[in-house]
Amino acid sequence: MLTKLVVATTNPGKLREIEPLLRGAPVELTTLAAFPPSDPPEENGKTFAENARIKALYYAARTGELTVAEDSGLEIDALDGAPGVESARYGGDKASYPEKFALIYRAFAERGVSSSAAHFVCTVAVARDGRILFETRGVVEGTIAPQPRGTGGFGYDPIFFYPPFGCTLAEAGDMKAAVSHRGEAMKKLKEFLIERGA
Repeated sequence: MLTKLVVATTNPGKLREIEPLLRGAPVELTTLAAFPPSDPPEENGKTFAENARIKALYYAARTGELTVAEDSGLEIDALDGAPGVESARYGGDKASYPEKFALIYRAFAERGVSSSAAHFVCTVAVARDGRILFETRGVVEGTIAPQPRGTGGFGYDPIFFYPPFGCTLAEAGDMKAAVSHRGEAMKKLKEFLIERGA
């Protein structure tokens, strides 16, 4: 029998990425859309891990189910790790990703740099009954492309250049899942769910 696993997101892009990564684990995935709407928790953690824990505990309490939450984002060395935990809110809650990209390139110009090492980070937390049962982290290393390229993926993928592929993650197509920060973290989550029997 499959265990219900609530993926604490309303982002369809994230769910599309997560579903194939957890295929084969003894779980039936559902999202927050299957439950009465509730205000999101205040993500006031200073790290991705803290925010993932906050969300996992909050939504596990709201749904009464085994819940996985993740917090992820882009850290750019030349910008002292920004946008970091503010990745989704960078430039304001209403800023589009092209507007976020423009802000990053403007910040580069102000600092006299044209590119920078960067990292996508994804932390995952699983909670139930007020306890964190599992945590993990995935990271992918790359650089910021001189301009956005590609239409695949979502979020910051068009400006994240992955040197082994010679392209941005938005241009990587199906290859992205094999190396992405979310792919790495979800692979570890899948192993945990299989070992636990979910």
